[in-house]
Amino acid sequence: MTQNYKFLDKINFPSDLRKLSENDLKDVSDEVRKEMISAVSETGGHLGAGLGVVELTVALHYVFDTPNDKLIWDVGHQAYPHKILTGRKNKIRTLRQGNGLSGFTKRTESEYDPFGAAHSSTSISSALGIAEANKLANKSSNVIAVIGDGAISAGMAYEAMNNAGASKTKMIVILNDNDMSIAKPVGAMRTYLAKLFTGKIYFSLRETFKLITSAFSKRFSAKAGKAEDFLRSAVTGGTLFSSLGFYYAGPIDGHDLTSLVPILKNARDTNHEGPIMIHIKTQKGKGYSYAEKAKDHYHGVAKFNVETGEQVKSASNLPAYTKVFANTLVKHAQKDSKIVGITAAMPGGTGMDIFGKEFPKRMFDVGIAEQHAVTFAAGLATEGYKPYAAIYSTFLQRAYDQVVHDVAIQSLPVRFAIDRAGLVGADGSTHAGSFDITYLSTLPNFIVMAASDESELVKMINTSVDINDRPCAIRYPRGTGVGLDLPPIDEKIEIGKGKVVQEGNQACILSLGARLEECKLAAEELKNKGISTTIIDARFAKPLDQELILKCAREHEVMITIEEGSIGGFGSHVKNLLAEKGIFDKGLKFRAMTLPDIFIEQDTPKNMYDLAGLNAAQISNKILDVFFAKESIKVVKN
Repeated sequence: MTQNYKFLDKINFPSDLRKLSENDLKDVSDEVRKEMISAVSETGGHLGAGLGVVELTVALHYVFDTPNDKLIWDVGHQAYPHKILTGRKNKIRTLRQGNGLSGFTKRTESEYDPFGAAHSSTSISSALGIAEANKLANKSSNVIAVIGDGAISAGMAYEAMNNAGASKTKMIVILNDNDMSIAKPVGAMRTYLAKLFTGKIYFSLRETFKLITSAFSKRFSAKAGKAEDFLRSAVTGGTLFSSLGFYYAGPIDGHDLTSLVPILKNARDTNHEGPIMIHIKTQKGKGYSYAEKAKDHYHGVAKFNVETGEQVKSASNLPAYTKVFANTLVKHAQKDSKIVGITAAMPGGTGMDIFGKEFPKRMFDVGIAEQHAVTFAAGLATEGYKPYAAIYSTFLQRAYDQVVHDVAIQSLPVRFAIDRAGLVGADGSTHAGSFDITYLSTLPNFIVMAASDESELVKMINTSVDINDRPCAIRYPRGTGVGLDLPPIDEKIEIGKGKVVQEGNQACILSLGARLEECKLAAEELKNKGISTTIIDARFAKPLDQELILKCAREHEVMITIEEGSIGGFGSHVKNLLAEKGIFDKGLKFRAMTLPDIFIEQDTPKNMYDLAGLNAAQISNKILDVFFAKESIKVVKN
């Protein structure tokens, strides 16, 4: 910490917090908020969500006996105050840095993180699992899940609530309702409560209540005014959540500790059998004026000036892959009315906000519902539309069954725009696009493309518009391109055909995706050491350019594949092709360079790719090692 605090300096763990008076908790909250703003200004990260739950975090750790009582945060964007109070305040300025604190909850980081997060809508399911385990083990500890109004709209959350209600197992769910997810609230469930509180039934009850209370003294009326919350609770609690088997309380002011603490104590001490839902209203970005005023409430920020709120962002004249995709799609959609865009709560992150501004009726944000997004796209495709489902690689994993069953088996022409392919830096392993090449390339009749630069991305989008008989995917990384001129929207590539980037006669590098620039640098290093290298931009993980690959295999001594993905992907398919064609029988030296068989922790992208062994120096060294390796395997005949 860089400042001196009256209370926070003395709080290393929640047990220290619990020694304080309830009257001190407001000051503690103010100090936690101040320290969090200061820390994130130095590291960047998810600020708004954490600011909104400072009071809730303090109250939870004050009332419950953590870590014996299990506190589970959904997604984890809001967990920074939690980390400050649970033994990690002295490391809070290492958030999202190499060897530093994770931006999410993480089991290996602290015993106060009973369940790792980063993807949405898992808290109720995991909390129920822990609660059932406690029941089996005759443990009396409490289990509390905190979930936001955006995350609770996902199907998984409702599956969990339905199961919890039927189980009669005690657990507490805190619904953090701030009317604000990453993007604009989406879906009927998100507006359910708002509609209730502004509907005719509620207002008729409310007016009746006012007529009754107006006949009494001001003192009684003041108390009765507070009782209106109970009226609201009765209306709401008797519908959605109670129908799922929850005991409902709320909504209450999530920033009012005088309300929060006693309600949490009541929930802790009750003998009620079954799940409890406490509905709190909070403000995202609370307590920092620049966050409160911002459209996204500073959901995710770069380093910033605390006094001015100005974010420090690196200036680059290079085009961002996301914007290249969005702008190219807009150009095609201007000519083709059948093109529609789909995203799952990430319009800004995927560039679909650009498409939506141009074509509001043809852009569909389905909320945190990747499974639905994919099958929804499949439905559109059956009617002759050309859906582009723009979903981060890591989030598309959540809809793999739908990709297989609802799209691939039916050979429907859904076009998947897979952003954040490869390693992504500060968000670490939970957000890395490591597996899409592997899990998509195994599917029959699926076209899988990977852009090596922004020019290739445009050509692939151009090509995808006319793929009407099967699904396809285009993967591209986070960040900026390399500064190439963008081709016109009528320039396409042939399906399943790679491109020769440079010709040599000794080593051949088959590159898939955005490591191509590193391959060029590696080839320069090899040239300086007397090795002539061919570079192929493979373009397609499926279908492979068999003719080109086999030709190169016959004409070179060494062949290396490069991809920003896990084992089992492009390199494995190439290896299988070469084996089936008997190429290895003739002495070809082959290696597949992939992401290592580990989950790579957060760091700068460069450092992460160094660890993965996919930067220029590692690529050239791998080829040199193969060239000069001594044969160590001997065939022993009996």
